[in-house]
Amino acid sequence: MINEFKAFIARGNVVDMAVGIIIGAAFTAIVTSMVSDLINPIIALVTGGIDFSGWFYALDGTTYASLTLAQEAGAPVFAIGSFVMAVINFLIVAFVVFMLVKMVNRVKDAARKEAEEAVAEAPPAGPTELEVLLQIRDTLAKQA
Repeated sequence: MINEFKAFIARGNVVDMAVGIIIGAAFTAIVTSMVSDLINPIIALVTGGIDFSGWFYALDGTTYASLTLAQEAGAPVFAIGSFVMAVINFLIVAFVVFMLVKMVNRVKDAARKEAEEAVAEAPPAGPTELEVLLQIRDTLAKQA
């Protein structure tokens, strides 16, 4: 499944990209909540309480208690935590889109397979035009 996911990301198909954009826009609030309310606490637990969303470096050399305070003070900040969260959001949205496209492809393949089986099981339609003409020729040849 990981290899399929890598192939999906690298493929660059326009339809896949459009689906990714639409689904990504529709699930933005859900993914943001999932990351901030579910994934961040687990990461903080595993890493000993580190909260990535507040991880930043003030480039003016001053120490600030939070990213919000640094931004309110107008200090230039290197907000690495925001970047990490954006990467996590992207990976979650991309994986959800991958799963949806995989499901749609599975449904398409099943429908195509059913159509092929229906064609294969169809009774013969009767003699072809060539076969009828050959029968007429043979009948006329016998009568002559």
